[in-house]
Amino acid sequence: MKQVFPLSIQSGMSQSGSYILMLCEPSSGLQIPIFIGANEAQGILLAKESVQTRRPMTHELMVHVMQNYGLSLKEVTIDRVMEGIFYATLHTTDGFNDKRFDSRTSDAITLALLFDCPIMVADDVLEETGVKMDNSATFFPSNSDPRQDITRLEEELRLCEEREEYEQAAEIQKKIEQLKGKI
Repeated sequence: MKQVFPLSIQSGMSQSGSYILMLCEPSSGLQIPIFIGANEAQGILLAKESVQTRRPMTHELMVHVMQNYGLSLKEVTIDRVMEGIFYATLHTTDGFNDKRFDSRTSDAITLALLFDCPIMVADDVLEETGVKMDNSATFFPSNSDPRQDITRLEEELRLCEEREEYEQAAEIQKKIEQLKGKI
């Protein structure tokens, strides 16, 4: 298993409303493209930026339920890929017992960002799906240049506006203004 990091989310070219989540494995420089929907892209972006919403999003609800039952997320693993579909597992613990849960990969990544835990990928999945890309990009969950964060947030804002989620869009706009004040 190798640890991967969310690198970027880009608009998909093949399907309307699809996005490509790029995961990066730093030691090899390989990137794994995963097609996700607009809702999944929004969830990952909100988790990455720690955007607070007026009402809990599904992933935030899951975090609250898990924490109230004494569960924490140790790591997520992307275990296999079949016919272009990635399969992931949530590895949880209550301090005494470890449990594993099958998960959609996009949900697992969102929860990993919310719990700040590692995202691991099986070596054979990395070998099969990884592509060599330009290594000049910075990692998605890093302390990057505020201008890069603004660009990402503007994409997130566009997603919210497309989906007519104006309260979330307002929160994102506030975050953009805060970051613009740091430039």
